[in-house]
Amino acid sequence: MALELWETVKEAITAYTGLSPATFFTVAALGLAVYYVVSGLFGGSDHHHHVPRQSEEQMQPLPPPVQLGEVTEEELKQYDGTDPKKPLLMAIKGQIYDVTQSRMFYGPGGPYALFAGKDASRALAKMSFEDKDLTGDVSGLGPFELEALQDWEFKFMSKYIKVGTIKKTVPVTDGTSTSEPAAEATESDVAKPAEDVPSVAAPVETPAGGESKEE
Repeated sequence: MALELWETVKEAITAYTGLSPATFFTVAALGLAVYYVVSGLFGGSDHHHHVPRQSEEQMQPLPPPVQLGEVTEEELKQYDGTDPKKPLLMAIKGQIYDVTQSRMFYGPGGPYALFAGKDASRALAKMSFEDKDLTGDVSGLGPFELEALQDWEFKFMSKYIKVGTIKKTVPVTDGTSTSEPAAEATESDVAKPAEDVPSVAAPVETPAGGESKEE
């Protein structure tokens, strides 16, 4: 019975397709293989496009930058990315920028994470990752380093929003305290000669008066 059915199928294939049964099954197998390959490609691409959309929908939008005004370097350290509820901030030449949108670079685990929460002007100018260079002091830098720092500053100005500046309280306090004693010392120095003038002048005038009397 099976042989009769097979013979009938072969005759039908030859009659309707004009191909031998072996050729027909070979073509059919190739067609199925091509179908699975093409469907796999398009299905995979649809899947890849679908996954990012879901992840984007799950991601929360970044909060708007908050203007801080003037803060100290110690206060700036609170925005180094360790607290996800706070913005990620970084300073260049005393100007603070919100770099939250680049958390993958400046956030924890990022290649520039050590710059976050600090004024990293010197480190950026020297392209250094040493702790001693994580400072806003740019004294002693060469022309090429200053040019590199300027390029970084232009980049931050064009890409990120400025949210504040670093408050330099120590130099102002020292300058005020040193100027007041100097002023007091000057006044005392001026006052002393003024008191001594009559006592010095008196002995000079007395002999002069005595000479006039002897004449």
